[in-house]
Amino acid sequence: MRIAGKGLIDRSKAVTFRFDGRSYQGFQGDTVASALLANGQKLMGRSFKYHRPRGVLTAGSEEPNALVTVGRGAEADPNVRATVQEIYDGLEVRSQNAWPSLDFDVMAVNDLAAPFLGAGFYYKTFMWPAKFWEAVYEPIIRRAAGLGALSGKHDQDRYERAYAFCDLLVIGGGPTGLMAALTAARAGADVILADEDARMGGRLNAETGVIGHQPGHAWAADVVAELAAMPNVRLMTRTTVTGAYDGGMYGALERVNHHGVRRANLPLETFWRIHARRAILAAGALERPVAFQNNDRPGVMTAGAVRTYLNRWGVSPGKHVTVFGNNDDAHRTARDLAAAGVHVAALIDSRADVTVEGADFPVHTGAQVCNAAGRKELEAITIRTASGEQAIQTDCLAMSGGWNPTVHLTCHMNGRPRWDAGIQAFVPRPDAVPGMVAAGACNGVFPTRACLQAGVDAAAEVVAALGMKAGAMEVPRAEDDAYAMEPLWAVPGKGRAWLDFQNDVSVKDVKQAAVENFRSVEHMKRYTTQGMATDQGKNSNVAALAILADATGRGIPETGTTTFRPPYVPVAIAAMGAGAQGKGFAPQRFTTSHQASIAMGAPMIEAGLWYRPSYFPRTGESGWRQSCDREVGHVRKAVGVCDVSTLGKIDIQGPDAAKLLDFVYTNMFSTLPVGRVRYGLMLREDGHVMDDGTTARLGETHYVMTTTTAAAGQVMRHLDFVSQCLHPEWQVAFASVTEQWAQFAVAGPKSRELLNGLLGAEIDGESWPFMACGAVEVCGVQGRLFRISFSGEHAYEVAVPARFGASLFDLLVSRAEALGGGAYGMEALNVLRIEKGFITHAEIHGRTTAFDIGMGRMVSARKDCIGKTLAARPGLVEETREQLVGLKPVGAVRQISAGAHLFDAGAEAVRENDQGYITSVGFSPDLGHMIGLGFVRRGMAREGEVIRMVDHLRGLEADVEICHPVFLDREGERVRG
Repeated sequence: MRIAGKGLIDRSKAVTFRFDGRSYQGFQGDTVASALLANGQKLMGRSFKYHRPRGVLTAGSEEPNALVTVGRGAEADPNVRATVQEIYDGLEVRSQNAWPSLDFDVMAVNDLAAPFLGAGFYYKTFMWPAKFWEAVYEPIIRRAAGLGALSGKHDQDRYERAYAFCDLLVIGGGPTGLMAALTAARAGADVILADEDARMGGRLNAETGVIGHQPGHAWAADVVAELAAMPNVRLMTRTTVTGAYDGGMYGALERVNHHGVRRANLPLETFWRIHARRAILAAGALERPVAFQNNDRPGVMTAGAVRTYLNRWGVSPGKHVTVFGNNDDAHRTARDLAAAGVHVAALIDSRADVTVEGADFPVHTGAQVCNAAGRKELEAITIRTASGEQAIQTDCLAMSGGWNPTVHLTCHMNGRPRWDAGIQAFVPRPDAVPGMVAAGACNGVFPTRACLQAGVDAAAEVVAALGMKAGAMEVPRAEDDAYAMEPLWAVPGKGRAWLDFQNDVSVKDVKQAAVENFRSVEHMKRYTTQGMATDQGKNSNVAALAILADATGRGIPETGTTTFRPPYVPVAIAAMGAGAQGKGFAPQRFTTSHQASIAMGAPMIEAGLWYRPSYFPRTGESGWRQSCDREVGHVRKAVGVCDVSTLGKIDIQGPDAAKLLDFVYTNMFSTLPVGRVRYGLMLREDGHVMDDGTTARLGETHYVMTTTTAAAGQVMRHLDFVSQCLHPEWQVAFASVTEQWAQFAVAGPKSRELLNGLLGAEIDGESWPFMACGAVEVCGVQGRLFRISFSGEHAYEVAVPARFGASLFDLLVSRAEALGGGAYGMEALNVLRIEKGFITHAEIHGRTTAFDIGMGRMVSARKDCIGKTLAARPGLVEETREQLVGLKPVGAVRQISAGAHLFDAGAEAVRENDQGYITSVGFSPDLGHMIGLGFVRRGMAREGEVIRMVDHLRGLEADVEICHPVFLDREGERVRG
C-alpha cells in the first residue's frame, strides 16, 4: 500500500502498465516490484524446482524471486528482475515459470513430491534404465528446465559496445562512492562514477538519516549535481560494473533503453570496456535472510528492502508488518515503519541481551521466528521464546540476518576474501585486484559517517598514487552507530528452511551434501545447485557456507567460499557481442583492402579469423571457375596483386634473436645474411610440423618472422613458451605486428615493371635477387620489400604501414590492370601454390612430419631444435609412411576432390586397404586438367603408378596418377628470373 508523504517518486506523473494482462498504476520512479507491492500484488513468481509461490525478497539487482518477462514477440526479454525494471506507460510484464497461470500453476505438484526430489536426486534417479535417458528423462527435463523463455524470433533490438578511459573508476554511487568521486574530481583526476541504479545515492535514498543539515538523499543529490557540472567527471547511471580484468580493464553494462518505450535511435544496452588507471570499489553490502521453516512465503522480505520500499518508493509491503533480526540495523526498519504510521505487529530480536528503547510496538528479545503460515501470501508467523511458541498475525515479515560486503569484483582475478568475525562476513583482501581499493560497506565499514570518511581516504590514496594531491575534504556529520549483531544462520525446527530461494535449496539439502561427503564448498554447490541461480548466491552463499561448516565440524574460514566469477549480474550475450548480430561468435578481422574487395564484387571467405576475397568476378563471367582461371593467367602471363596482410608477422629483436630462431626452426637462421630471407620449418615438441613460413633478417639483431594465417596465434604462444619457460636467460624480445603492416604480393613476369613505377629507386635482378629484403620508399612512404613467391613466379611482397594499405592496394590493382593483370583471390592463390607443390595447413594438419612432406633434409644436423629428437623416432621416418605426392586424373572421370581416400587398383574401398588421402585440389588452366596434392604410403617411390580415388561423401570415384608434387617449373627458373 502507498504511504502518504513518503518516497522519492513523482506522484504528479501516473504511469499505467500491465502485469499478466491486468492493468496497474504506479508513478514515475517506481520499479515493477514497488508498483506491484503498492497495488497489493505480492505473488510475483514461482520457484525453479518446486514451483512454490514467491514474492519479492529484496529491492535491488540481487533479487532471486521476482523475475519477469518484459515485452512480447521478438522484444520479449526474460528473467528481468522486477526490482530493477522501471515502469513506463505501455510497459507489458509477464510472470514466468508457471502454467497455465501464476495464480494456478500445475507444476506446483512438484512440491508434493519434494521428499523424492531432494539434493542430488537427478544423479540417482535418472541412471536406470539406461535407454530411458534419451526417450523419457531428457525430453522431460529439457521441457521443465529454465525460468523465462526466449521468443525464438530474431532479436530486433540494437546493442552497442563502447570504450572509456579514466584516471579513476568509482564503482558504486552510495555515500562512499560519492565522497570518493568528489575528492578525486576536486583534485583534478578524470573520474568515471558508475552505479547500477537510476538514481545515485545508494542506501541514502532508502534511509531517513541526516547528513550535515539535510536528509541523506538530498545531500546525495547535491553532490551528484556538483559532479555533473565538472568537466573531468562522467556519471554513468543504470550502469553495472560486471567484471574486473587484467591491466585495469573493467566490463560494464549500461541499460540505455529499458526504462521507456523503445526508441529506434538508442541501443537497448551498451557494453562498456573501461580502462582505469585506478579503481575504488564502493559497492556497498547485501542483506542476508535467515533460514526458517517456510521463510519463502510471499510477504517475507529482507528488512533493508522493506525500509527501501517505504522510504524511496512510499510503499509498505504490508499493513501489519513484523520485523525479525539479529542486529541493530533491523530496528531501523521497525522505527521507520512506525513513524510512517504502519502497524508494526512486533520486533523480534534473536539476541537475549539487547535493549530497544522508545519502542511503541511489541518487542520480543531472545526470540526467533520458527515458521510462517500462508500459501500465496504471508498470513501469520510463529515465534519461539524461552516460554514457548506463539503465533502473530502479520502480512509482511522483514527479516535480517546481517550484511555481507559486496566482495564479488575483488574475486574476479582469483582473489579470495578473508573472514571478519566481528561482522560475521567476508571482506576483501588488500590488492586482490591490482589498482583497486575497496572502501565503505563493501570493506566491512557500515556506519554512514565512517563510509564517508572511507571514501575520502580511498580517494586520497588513489590520487597520491596517480601523482596528484587531494585537497582537504570536510566530512559532514552523519549517523555513526556501531554495527552490532550475533550470528543466526538458521532457526532449528521441522520443515524446509530455504537458503537459495530461486533454486529451492534448503538447509536440509546442504546437510545432506555433507552426509554424502560433499564437504568441499565447490562440491556442495554443484550437488545442491546452491548459488547457481541468476542471483549467483548473493543472498544465500554465506549462510549456506555457515550451515556446511557446522555440518562438517569446521569454522567458516576453513570451509572457504565458492568462486565468484564475472559477470556480477546477468549480461545478454547480444550486449557482449554488440555489432555482431547475425554473425558467429568468433571475432572478424578485415584487411585494409576489404572495402575495395567488396566494391569489386569479391565474395569473402574466412581464413583463420580474417576475411579474404575468394575471387574477383568480372562482367560476362558465369561462375567462379572462369574468374579463377583468369586470375591464374594474370599471374602466369602478366602480373597479379594479392593482399597477404593476414599472414602472421612477428618482429624479433635482441642479441639472442638468432638463438631463438635456430631453436624453434629446423634449419639455421643465425647464418642468414642481413638483407636476406629464408624459408623455415617449425616443429612441435612431438616432432610433427607446427608451421612453415619465411623469416627476413633486417639487421644484425633484427628479424621479421612470417607465419601462416591460421597458425599466427599458435606460433606466438610457442615463442612465448620458449622465451619464458625454456630459455628465460636469452636477451630477446618479440611482438606481433600483423595489424601494423599492410602487405601485398605482386606476382608475375611484369611484377618488377609494376613496382619500379612506384618505388623511390628502381630495382633489378642484381640489386634485388631472389630472397632479398630491405627497406624501400613506396610513393614517398617508408616500407619494406621482400622478393619471395608463393606462386612460383617472379614475385615480391611489398609492405607499408597499415594506414596506407587501402590506397596502395588501389594503386597496385590499377597499375596491374594496365599491364594486363589484376587482383587475384584465394581460389587462384590455391591453384598457383598447388601447381608448385607448396604446402598449407591442409597438408601440415598436425599429423605430418618433415619427412612426410619431403623436407627431412631441412632438419639441420648441426644444431638442436624443438621436436628434432622426437621427429627421429622410428615410426616417424619409416618408408611406409604416407608421403606428399602430386595427383592428376587419368581415367574417364576427370574430377578429383579434397578429402577423398586412395586405394590400390582393384582393392575394396575399406579402411583396411586405405593407401592415403587427398588434401588439396584445383583446376590448372596451364595444364588443362585438375591437379591435387595428397599423401600416399611410400608415395615418393610410387611416382607414375595409377591408383583409385574414392570419395564416399560425394559418391565420386576416379583413377588418378601419382606425380611429383611440383607440376610447373620444377627447376624454379621463373621465380629466380
